[in-house]
Amino acid sequence: MAKKPKAPIISTSQRRHLRGLGHHLTPKVMLGKEGLSAQFLKAADEVINADELVKVRIPESCPHERKEAGELLATATATALVQVLGRTVLLYRPNPERSADKRIVLP
Repeated sequence: MAKKPKAPIISTSQRRHLRGLGHHLTPKVMLGKEGLSAQFLKAADEVINADELVKVRIPESCPHERKEAGELLATATATALVQVLGRTVLLYRPNPERSADKRIVLP
C-alpha cells in the first residue's frame, strides 16, 4: 500500500506566493453532484501529483458548501487549502518526485 503524503503546512507569505501563481490557472478538476467520491478523489490526486498547484471548480450542484467542500477536499487529498474564491478552490501539495526544474519553489 502506498504511503499517503502529509498535508503541507504553509505560511502566510507562501500562501500569497501560491495565490499569485494560481491566478492564471484554469480549473482542471470539477467536484460534481456526487461529492467526494472515490473516483473523484483518484482523479484529483493524479492531477495534484502532476501539477502540485491545482484549481478545483465547485458547481452549485455540489452537495457541500464551497468552504466546507474546500476543507473536505484538502483533507481527503492531503493538500494545503490555499484559497477559496467564489466557487473555485486552490490546492497545493509538493511532489518530491517531480524534476527539480518543474517543482514550485516556495519563498
